[in-house]
Amino acid sequence: MNADGWLEDTRTSYDTVAASYADMTRHLLEETPEERAVLALFAERVRDGGGGPVADVGCGTGRITAHLCQLGLDAFGIDLSPGMIKVARLEHPGLRFDLGSMTDLNLADTSMAGLVAWYSLIHIPDDEIGAVFGHFRRVLWPGGPLLLSFHVGDESKLKTEGYGGHPMKVYVHRRQHDQVIAWLNDAGFSVEEHRTLSSAESKLGGIILARRQTAVPEECSHP
Repeated sequence: MNADGWLEDTRTSYDTVAASYADMTRHLLEETPEERAVLALFAERVRDGGGGPVADVGCGTGRITAHLCQLGLDAFGIDLSPGMIKVARLEHPGLRFDLGSMTDLNLADTSMAGLVAWYSLIHIPDDEIGAVFGHFRRVLWPGGPLLLSFHVGDESKLKTEGYGGHPMKVYVHRRQHDQVIAWLNDAGFSVEEHRTLSSAESKLGGIILARRQTAVPEECSHP
């Protein structure tokens, strides 16, 4: 993997497939009752915490953002790909979608009541995950919920074609729950629930619901 070029490869790939991606994923939540239940639980946790803004990081064409808004949350989307953001704004007029990267999250400290990364960590290399989770913790309120979904497994494969046969150049990383949970613990999150399921979203999908700890992790407390 080109350590310097994976982010640009990801952006370019999703710019290329944006319209086809929207067509192929638009109705997936209608076929995935377990995922809808998890998103509803996340929304309940946000409301229990008093509500507030929720970031859907790696939002793609905005279908999860829109669903969160339908659940009554003040949700907006962020994505690396200008093409994805353009389609999201067309698909969901009136909702907010910003261009940005989870590797350098341009949100104020402790400004988010909740955060979702729905199958959007799958292209992040292992050595970048800690920094990404650090950004997630930084922007969440103390006690704010974090919802993650990812492909479960032990391999990384280069994806060269997808979503209507268009060319892509992205690595898809499959991970085990214990590894993701360890990363979350190191970043200052407490994992409350996790499960594996099979659905239209993923043949083997992992779901983790965590919460931002109030205390700063020990390794982050030193200058």
